[in-house]
Amino acid sequence: MSRVVVLTGATGGVGRATARALAREGAAIALIARDPDQLEATAAEVRALGGTPLAIAVDVADADAVEAAATRVEDELGPIDVWINDAMTSVLAFVRDVSAEEFRQVTATTYLGVVNGTLSALRRMLPRNRGVIVQVGSALAYRGIPLQAPYCAAKHAVKGFTESLRAELLHDRSRVRVTMVHLPGLNTTQFDWVRTRLPRAPRPVAPVYQPEVAARAVVWASRHPRRRELWVGGSTVLAIAGAKLLPGIGDRYLARTAVEAQQTDRRVGPERRRTDDVDAPVPGDRGAHGPFDDEGSRRSAQLWLTCHRRALWSGAAALAAGLAAGAAGRRR
Repeated sequence: MSRVVVLTGATGGVGRATARALAREGAAIALIARDPDQLEATAAEVRALGGTPLAIAVDVADADAVEAAATRVEDELGPIDVWINDAMTSVLAFVRDVSAEEFRQVTATTYLGVVNGTLSALRRMLPRNRGVIVQVGSALAYRGIPLQAPYCAAKHAVKGFTESLRAELLHDRSRVRVTMVHLPGLNTTQFDWVRTRLPRAPRPVAPVYQPEVAARAVVWASRHPRRRELWVGGSTVLAIAGAKLLPGIGDRYLARTAVEAQQTDRRVGPERRRTDDVDAPVPGDRGAHGPFDDEGSRRSAQLWLTCHRRALWSGAAALAAGLAAGAAGRRR
C-alpha cells in the first residue's frame, strides 16, 4: 500500500530530489512550496516516476494556510503517513549586514515553517496514534558558522523544538515518531537564489554531496523513525563531534577558513543582488542540482554504513562466533 507523504520545500534541491525518490516508491505526495509553476514541474516528474502528486501552493510561514493544505491532503489523498519539513530560506552575510526583518523572514520559513507543519501533522497523527514526522536539519544545527547566522539559528531552533516534542511523545507513550536528518554541504539550487551580500558568489562548504544523497537519507529516516537522528556524510559527523568536544577550537578554525570557503572566485553582479527568494520565489524551474556538479559526490560511505549498521553488527557477531567456535575446535 502506498504511503501518503507531505513534503514542504518540494520544488528545489533536497526537496525536489526527495520528491523523485518518493515517487519511485509509488507514494502519494502532497508537494508544498510557494511557486505554482515550479510545483507543476515537480508534479509532472513525480507522475512520470510512478507517484501520485498533489501540488499545493503554500507559504509554510502561514500557519493557517499550512493547516488548510493538510485538510486538503487528507480529503484528496487520504490519512497522512509521513510529514517531511524541508522548506528553507536564508541570507548569506555577516551578522552586522543582516536586518532585523531578514532575521524574522528566515526564522518564519526555516524554523516556524517546521513548527507549523509539525503542528498540522500532529493534529491528524495523534488521534490515530501513528505517523512519522521528519525534520530536515543540518550539521549547522549543532555548529554555527560565519555568514550563516540566520540559517544556523533557525536550524538550532528546529533541533531544540524536535527534542522537546520527542520527549513529550515518549512521555505519552505515543506511537507517533519524530526524527531529524542532519545534512552536509550540498550541491543544491539554493546557491543560485539565496540572498547574499558577499562580494563573490556563494558556494557550499566542501566536501560537497549531491542532493540525491540527502534524499536517500530522508526517505530512509521516514521508514526508520526510531532512529532519533541521522547524520549524513563524514563532514557532518566531524562537525557535530567537534561542536560537542572542541567548540573553542572550532570557533577559531571557522573564523580563519569559513568565510573564504563559502565563496567562489566569481564576482556577484548587481542583477544577482536583485534576485533571491526571501520575499518571493524566484521564477523558473531549477530542478534539484546547483552549479557544483563537477565536485558533488553521489555516494556517502558513512551514510551507507549508518543505514546498514544493524546488519553489519549482526555479521560481525556471527563472524566472531564462528572464529571462536573454530578456535575451540582446534584446542579440542
